[in-house]
Amino acid sequence: MTTLGYRVQPTDEVRFDGRLLSGEKKEYILLNKPKGFITTTDDEKGRKTVMDLVANATRARIVPVGRLDRPTTGLLLLTNDGDLLKRLTHPSFGVRKIYHVALDRKLDYKDFLQIEEGLELEDGFIKVDEISYVEGKPKNELGIKIHSGRNRIVRRIFEHLGYNVEKLDRVVFAGLTKKDLPRGHWRRLTQQEVINLKNLS
Repeated sequence: MTTLGYRVQPTDEVRFDGRLLSGEKKEYILLNKPKGFITTTDDEKGRKTVMDLVANATRARIVPVGRLDRPTTGLLLLTNDGDLLKRLTHPSFGVRKIYHVALDRKLDYKDFLQIEEGLELEDGFIKVDEISYVEGKPKNELGIKIHSGRNRIVRRIFEHLGYNVEKLDRVVFAGLTKKDLPRGHWRRLTQQEVINLKNLS
């Protein structure tokens, strides 16, 4: 190519170091992660990763948006859209997440209020957007709405107050829900869902 600023056409063949390059189609895969899988693209210890669950979803090089630790279940988005990935994981963007939490015992009302007001953890102050007891369930089950992306933040809030988290399930992520998506299954986002994600502010 000798012309500066030439725009590559869809019919052109582009090679780099002899390798044919292709403009990869953007993929958006929503997974309902089961327990026991780690959120990484590969694991040197040979443990099961979320990539095993979406292996037949696409040939594109998708990566998880953020993390869910091994015992945590629920919604995980995977994509090869670098711009969206950056926006959804950047702290200033503040993506809303809702978790269903089950504790080893009933959450005392004083602790409920303390979580609501915010508390000081070893890496700084944290305030949830909303906390509520789950209607019709024992008082050890709660819903938490939060936008912090800090590592293991929901577990650490309760551990700080002396509770053990027995189950942690992410039921909403950036407006996406688990509706009609069984545990361990994945689906592609609809065009409208992709538009909604890109318009989040």
